[in-house]
Amino acid sequence: MTADRCRVLMIHAWFADDSFWNYRATCGLVGAKYPAPPLNLITVAAMLPQEWEFRLIDENVEELTDEALDWADLVLCGGMLPQRPRTLRAIERAQARAKPVLIGGPDTTSSPAVYAHCEFQLIGEAEGTLDRFVADWRAGLRRGVYEAPKFAADITTTPVPRYDLLRKGAYIELSLQFSRGCPFLCEFCDIIELYGRKPRTKTAAQVLAELDAIHATGHRGIVDFVDDNLIGNKKAVKAVLPEVIAWQKARGYPFQFTTEASLNLADDAEFLELMRAAKFMAIFVGIESPDPDVLAAMQKKQNTRRNIAESIHRIYAAGIAVVGGFIVGFDNEKRSVADDLVELIEEAAISVAMIGLLVALPSTQLERRLAREGRLHTLDHTEIEEEFLQGDQCTQGLNFDTLRPREEVLADYRSVVARAYAPEAFFGRMRRMVDLLDMSGPNGRLHRASVVHETRQFLALMWNVTWKRPDMRRHLWGLLAYTLRTNPGAVTPVMSLASMYAHLGPFSRHVVETIGTRIAREAGNDGRSERERELQRRMLTQSRVAAG
Repeated sequence: MTADRCRVLMIHAWFADDSFWNYRATCGLVGAKYPAPPLNLITVAAMLPQEWEFRLIDENVEELTDEALDWADLVLCGGMLPQRPRTLRAIERAQARAKPVLIGGPDTTSSPAVYAHCEFQLIGEAEGTLDRFVADWRAGLRRGVYEAPKFAADITTTPVPRYDLLRKGAYIELSLQFSRGCPFLCEFCDIIELYGRKPRTKTAAQVLAELDAIHATGHRGIVDFVDDNLIGNKKAVKAVLPEVIAWQKARGYPFQFTTEASLNLADDAEFLELMRAAKFMAIFVGIESPDPDVLAAMQKKQNTRRNIAESIHRIYAAGIAVVGGFIVGFDNEKRSVADDLVELIEEAAISVAMIGLLVALPSTQLERRLAREGRLHTLDHTEIEEEFLQGDQCTQGLNFDTLRPREEVLADYRSVVARAYAPEAFFGRMRRMVDLLDMSGPNGRLHRASVVHETRQFLALMWNVTWKRPDMRRHLWGLLAYTLRTNPGAVTPVMSLASMYAHLGPFSRHVVETIGTRIAREAGNDGRSERERELQRRMLTQSRVAAG
């Protein structure tokens, strides 16, 4: 290592198996290792001096070895809250071998005290902040904290991520980011705390350059716009989409796009048609609750004053499938919440429903309110036990004192998951979605640039399901026959979503069993082991002190 040379090992920590989002079983059906790559790390790699050497270890794809650690001059980590235990383990291994660590990312920004033992901390967004780190590193400094001004990063300066560092063929999809931030004020969401309410966007030239870089890797198929709300700045994205459409047409439509957007997307027919023309295949929509009073209380007013099922159907009419997000555990939920949620999921024909328990995430409005009310179960960040960070909101939610009896909330949640993911219910909704999808746009046709990739993935999926997943065999073949008979253009999005049941079926049964255990504990001793009770007594005491 010299002042101008540095070997950087980037580590993306293992994402918990006990999570809605890992989809490893689905990946195995089509020959991939993991759904998506660490876009954050390969973007930071592009911001650092390009004469430095880079190596990426994604623990979801390959093992972190001592040899890789010994190679490095600097270890770079960063991730989300569910990755915290494995991130801390990777840091421990690096420091045991005398390797300085630079830590950043959303969990570091929300909970910097957890990572205070790292040699370098980057709090906030990297653009403009990394320059100070690089100058200090070259000057020989080996400790520092670099905090970015909130919501000020100019992402028009963000370089094209280093897609060349990714392990080829390891991921189902690759990803890019167009915007950061969201204009809405949902109480439970940390996006507005991390990136602000005024969405900042990249230029069309940047987006096209990133598409070119992804295309150059040889990847074909799904590319995810990882924006937390693609239509947060609708004017900007409407200006970019025509250029994305032209790019797709010129290259024979090599990609199918996915993204996340708010439900008011359904109100803009022009925007939906632009998405159809660009070949958007699916979007994630945060619906949360069917109850307008609950939505108003959580400040998700964009979902009120509308028929939610009809809004979803309008998105289907643009040839775009919907993955819905739902949450159980809000203060003013009615006793009918389980029946109402299942009714909405069925009426809207949302096959893949992300159903979670409410969690007060660090640094959110919800966390601050619950702390003021003395209801928050939060230890000092340095004392958080690893067991409280395993899994995700599906099994480890409700980190606060609920207003409804806790057993009742858990029982409602368990009922929704069990009913929504019974195989007959899931594949029944898939068929109704087939009936609602209008595949008259590019999504409904095979194109020269992607036909080999889509055919290979389809054959791998059907072969592996037929011989390795007897629990899915009858349902998937029946769904395929129905789709070919009634709406053949929908085969690609329908089979892509249906393949998720390889993970969601077993995961939902795990959730039902885990929540059943929690309910039994609730009935016996208020839902907690003696160790949990002692930890949570300390949590509640600290939150009350913090609330004054």
